[in-house]
Amino acid sequence: MEKAFFANQTSVMSFRLRGLSVNPKVQMAVFFMFLIFYVLTLVGNILIVITIIYDRRLHTPMYFFLSNLSFIDICHSTVTVPKMLKDTFSEEKLIPFDACVVQIFFLHLFACTEIFLLTVMAYDRYVAICKPLQYMTIMNWKVCMILGGAMWTAGTIHSISFTSLTINLPYCGPDEIDNFFCDVPQVIELACTDTHIIEILIVSNSGMISMVCFVIIVVSYAVILVSLRQQISEGKRRALSTCAAHLSVVTLFLGHCIFIYSRPSISLPEDKIVSAFFTVITPLLNPIIYTLRNEDIKNALNKLSKKKEIKEK
Repeated sequence: MEKAFFANQTSVMSFRLRGLSVNPKVQMAVFFMFLIFYVLTLVGNILIVITIIYDRRLHTPMYFFLSNLSFIDICHSTVTVPKMLKDTFSEEKLIPFDACVVQIFFLHLFACTEIFLLTVMAYDRYVAICKPLQYMTIMNWKVCMILGGAMWTAGTIHSISFTSLTINLPYCGPDEIDNFFCDVPQVIELACTDTHIIEILIVSNSGMISMVCFVIIVVSYAVILVSLRQQISEGKRRALSTCAAHLSVVTLFLGHCIFIYSRPSISLPEDKIVSAFFTVITPLLNPIIYTLRNEDIKNALNKLSKKKEIKEK
């Protein structure tokens, strides 16, 4: 039934992914590199989620949002990387039309939700640092649940709208996507109709979301820096370190979104490199940055490992 629905919309039943390179040696090098990154991403983010769930001292708004970030990074990376690894050993890197649409849906669901989550995390740090005495009142668990539900709802609405735009276009050839996964800009380039209006919708939707959230985050951290300027202490240095880590993650993640979705759907040579960084490297950087710079997480991990050693003995 599902395949029949897609078939009625287009004569193209599958797309051909060009991948990152046609050179076999480069393909194998990329395969092993991406495999290592993907395994580390899974291990690192799963470990963070388990640690936060296990240690009651980490049951705070900050770590609630951090566990959401790790969960999203696991899912976000899984949407594209396994398919890319499998395609390394395939002469024809085909993806069925319905699978392509599903990939677009989940890619935008997790990416858009993460954008809103990073914005919420910036607000959380602003309240924690600039209004510490009111922190637990402002960021109580009810507020956290509402913010969490709102960001997932907004991500779902955004993803449904983009997926609907893609499905409703006619595709009659060509069928080659110049990337290693399906994304809206590359797919609508293949449509057999004028997509100018849809390109405007993409820029006004994803581009504006990325730009507005980025501005909000930068302003939040600017206010934090001004607040801490004359209060340098060990605790404040740790706060600055946490904010610097968060801001670096935001810059890497939103930099991709702004680069890809704030311009017309024209393929550039840099798109593949930026996309690889976005889907493979950024999800790995989150656990590294937050673990290495966060004493609470490191202490909880040590406590967890010691209890495991005691049980084994």
